[in-house]
Amino acid sequence: MEQHRAVVIGAGIGGLTAAVALHRGGWQVTVLERAADLAPVGAGIGLAPNAQRALDVIGLGDRLRDLAAWQGDGGMRAPGGRWLARTDATAAAARFGGPLVLLHRATLVDILTSALPDGAVRTGAAAALVDPGGDRSPARVATPDGEIEAALVVAADGIRSAARHALFPAHPGPRYAGCTTWRVVVPAPERPFAPHETWGAGRLWGTQPLKDGRIYAYAMAAAPAGGRAPDDEKAELLRLFGDWHHPVPEILAATDPARVLRHDVHHLPDPLPAFHRGRVALLGDAAHAMMPSLGQGGNQAIEDAVVLAHHVGPAADAERSGSAPGPHPAGTAPDFVPSRDLAAYTADRLPRTTAIVRKAARTGAVTLLAARPAVALRSTLVSAVSRFGPGLVLRGFDGIADWRPPVAPARSA
Repeated sequence: MEQHRAVVIGAGIGGLTAAVALHRGGWQVTVLERAADLAPVGAGIGLAPNAQRALDVIGLGDRLRDLAAWQGDGGMRAPGGRWLARTDATAAAARFGGPLVLLHRATLVDILTSALPDGAVRTGAAAALVDPGGDRSPARVATPDGEIEAALVVAADGIRSAARHALFPAHPGPRYAGCTTWRVVVPAPERPFAPHETWGAGRLWGTQPLKDGRIYAYAMAAAPAGGRAPDDEKAELLRLFGDWHHPVPEILAATDPARVLRHDVHHLPDPLPAFHRGRVALLGDAAHAMMPSLGQGGNQAIEDAVVLAHHVGPAADAERSGSAPGPHPAGTAPDFVPSRDLAAYTADRLPRTTAIVRKAARTGAVTLLAARPAVALRSTLVSAVSRFGPGLVLRGFDGIADWRPPVAPARSA
């Protein structure tokens, strides 16, 4: 069997960040990705200051901050265009220690993969967990080319995680959140606009600028699971949002129907008993999928990655630690991740992410209110709170965006 210090299942944002963090710690890392290439599913991602500080640990934080495009004010609007709440980029950066950085997922994937050795990522390589291993035996992962033994397996295989099911078969798994999302990237409209999120009755629209001059727009609406437009998804967006304020109609006019991404939203409202078992650590959506209402899904996966690397330590430390007293059994991996280190990872991440999953669900429920009296009351409350200053609006991200990693930042590359 092939031997590797660490195997990462899944080359999404969390899996790639974990691979970079482990590589920087001296681990030999192999990333196994089922897809034929790394073209990311999804259009944009917002990196909040908590994720940026996590990326500082692997030397990439400043490189991402340079991509920040939001300047001046923005906020929350009603479909007719009325501002319900204003937020300011400077105030947000001052409160949380950095700006919000919106970028295309492909850009982030390219930056992360550029920090890995050539050949570390294997595409078209479906992986299945065969054995999670234990204190005195390696984990085993099946691939099309045969089994791989590993001292550590990072399962970052998404919301439908086969590894999660293998580790915790009694867990109920993901649940439909009652809504679907659409995402597009288009050229910027000619008329200027302020970044915004607009809340309607059971519907939401967001328009955000990217550094390269394009616009990332996203939408969400209450809908039955598995629904699809009878014609195309651009037509569906026009039906739902075509009469909303500027720049929504202009963005929809510039949208290519073939490039509209639609995905039902599923989450894990029931927390797992742990984020690890044996030598396997779950990460990102595989561990704690959440609604997108706080914009924290990818951010929490990035946090997971650097916290995991912190707790397992450098590869040299793992080699020195050995296993339980006595020699390594024949066939085990040459280094070892003590079970207490993965338990420490669970202890660090499970309470935090469980709280954020629940807060995202509560926020999503408020966002998708559909009854007119409830929508009117929501708008009134948001407006009333905003009149006391942007600090009250931003306070909802206290304890989330101000998080700091448990390691000293590395010098940015």
